[in-house]
Amino acid sequence: MQLSPKRVKFRKQQRGRVKRKATKGNYVSYGDFGIQSLEPGWVTSQQIEAGRVAISRALAGAGKLYIRIFPHKPVSARPIETRMGKGKGEIEFWAAVVKPGTVLFEVGGINEETAKAALARASHKMPVNCRMVARRIEL
Repeated sequence: MQLSPKRVKFRKQQRGRVKRKATKGNYVSYGDFGIQSLEPGWVTSQQIEAGRVAISRALAGAGKLYIRIFPHKPVSARPIETRMGKGKGEIEFWAAVVKPGTVLFEVGGINEETAKAALARASHKMPVNCRMVARRIEL
């Protein structure tokens, strides 16, 4: 099941660009370990689902998975070999805008070796470079 918003105010958006590092959602808050993006980009709903499936299979029923990103951005495209003009194309897919430092997935309730293996599988599915991060201990 691919993620997409239930309803939006406007069907189509301009592309925009990803500037600066993430200030929100840039630390592990729900689980014990997570993967953090190192570069800006778009993560499609298909890629999020592929990461979810990869982590779920690696966990094998143990622990809990948290998805920290959601695809809010509609990306449109014109058909191939279409002449210029005639307006903006229809929505092709939904994407999550990811800044450097954004935590994409988190896992909890498992040991570090299992988490490392599960998150490594998911990071291979992502279009941005990622690294594994652990929860910071607050004093």
